[in-house]
Amino acid sequence: MEYVSRVPRPPLDGLIDDLYYLEGAPPYSRLTLPAAPAPLLIVNLGAPFLVRAGTADEAAEYADGCVVTTPTRAWEFGYPPRTRSVGVHFKPWGLGPFLPMPAAELCDRPATVEQIWGQPAIAELRDRLTFADAPHEMLMLLEKELMRRLRQTDGLELVCQTSSVIAAASGGVAIRDLSVTAGVSSTHLAQRFKELIGVTPKRLARSYRFTAAVFAVDPAGPIDWGELAASAGYFDQSHFGHEFRTFTGLTPTRYLEARQKFLREHPGHVLDSWPLPAD
Repeated sequence: MEYVSRVPRPPLDGLIDDLYYLEGAPPYSRLTLPAAPAPLLIVNLGAPFLVRAGTADEAAEYADGCVVTTPTRAWEFGYPPRTRSVGVHFKPWGLGPFLPMPAAELCDRPATVEQIWGQPAIAELRDRLTFADAPHEMLMLLEKELMRRLRQTDGLELVCQTSSVIAAASGGVAIRDLSVTAGVSSTHLAQRFKELIGVTPKRLARSYRFTAAVFAVDPAGPIDWGELAASAGYFDQSHFGHEFRTFTGLTPTRYLEARQKFLREHPGHVLDSWPLPAD
């Protein structure tokens, strides 16, 4: 697969980790994506793909693309035989300024891009992207569209600063202290988080803590799950195992097997750092 990425210019760089272009045959027809503090927008330029999110039993088809706020559970992405898209990896608070509704309304319920920006706008954007000469030109077009749609958002600075504290501590913060430091009530802080991120500060901290723990796993070496759980700040291994099933849909042992399968069958693949084979 071809993957091209770029960091946008200010002020978008304060909201977005990167813009990307993806094209080619996927490593697996279905991928499981563990929940992470990373909202996502995909503008699809190829055949429709499928998404099964939250506790849904069936996958839904997305033709024009999708918008995913910070998930609380693993979600599944079904690729066509060949895929082509551009997308945005947002910082946890970054998607809020581009949504016409509170982010909490989309929590574990991905929307189509049409639902967010309207059918005429997304049709025009997809048309311009399709006829662009190269990936970098496509990403410039996407960046211009995002700049045009960026709006002033109440509470953004508060949520950004508090989320940054959570991220810097890999989720290991006393939640009750966050509102005190910010000078607002815990209720007000939680409401702003749900409006812009889709989840509360406590839930975001759980996501950061779990993500840090998973990235500490070395699939090639022996793993002491109890030691890993303790170093990540979990009360015990049972608690860690529960979080694993919530955020990945798998036990730690099954997660490790899936990660090893991906690395074994597709070494060095552009998608090998987080998604897992669901086939």
